[in-house]
Amino acid sequence: MTSPPPPLYAVFGNPIAHSRSPRIHALFAEQTGVALSYEARLAPVDGFEAALDAFYAEGGRGANITVPFKFDAWRLCVRRSPAAQLAQAVNTLGWDEGGLWGDNTDGIGLVRDLARVLAADTHRPLQGQRVLLLGAGGAASGVLGPLIAAGARAIALWNRSADKAQALAARHSALAAQHGADLQVVLEPPTHWADGVINATAASLDGRALDLPDGVLRPAQWAYDMMYGAHDTPFVAQAHAAGASAWDGLGMLVEQAAQSYTLWHGEAPATAPVLATLRAELAAARQHAA
Repeated sequence: MTSPPPPLYAVFGNPIAHSRSPRIHALFAEQTGVALSYEARLAPVDGFEAALDAFYAEGGRGANITVPFKFDAWRLCVRRSPAAQLAQAVNTLGWDEGGLWGDNTDGIGLVRDLARVLAADTHRPLQGQRVLLLGAGGAASGVLGPLIAAGARAIALWNRSADKAQALAARHSALAAQHGADLQVVLEPPTHWADGVINATAASLDGRALDLPDGVLRPAQWAYDMMYGAHDTPFVAQAHAAGASAWDGLGMLVEQAAQSYTLWHGEAPATAPVLATLRAELAAARQHAA
């Protein structure tokens, strides 16, 4: 008798070939003894819903969602977690007897990884700091609420389209007031202001550096790019050149994936060994390419 295929999971995006999510979930499954199949799936920019329907028809149990489909995923869900509802963006979804549900684990992933790198480098918690958040798309929408809840003293939002940033700030104004955070929208990234700068734009995904005024990035400051790669992202390279401490988003990716994994399987995997494995693999790939 042949055994049934393992439960099917996937990450959807466009582009998606760069994604390390299948490797991460394979390592989690190995660690926890869970049988699963996890794939990277390229969805057409105008065909996400059809791709998701086809996945479910194949037996899909759950999916992670990345650029540019997080808003689409939010609209399709019949039930949303408070985090997803506030963000109006979904990066984790699944099906149960009630239909399609959605959550957003990006913010948890970012805050957990920031706590790790800040403790190791600056010895300062996120609480009480001034943060400049670049971008107002799905990535920024998922992390703004958790940044406020984590105790950031002030958060400035900048986006090329100010209307998007204004809408994002308005949605989070009550939460900011509850936590005593100064939440503002800026038309230009402020110079010599932020303790830390977070890049939530897709510029690094496209291999582009951001055109930032001098003084936005500076010494004695930290910077975090929510993208990652085998080499420094353009934003991380910019930050280093300005004398700031800087990190890419690989740790965030692992942490948000761990939260997704917990939602699906009811077990929290250890993230440190998975992050160490991925760093070693990226370093080996970089050395091989050289």
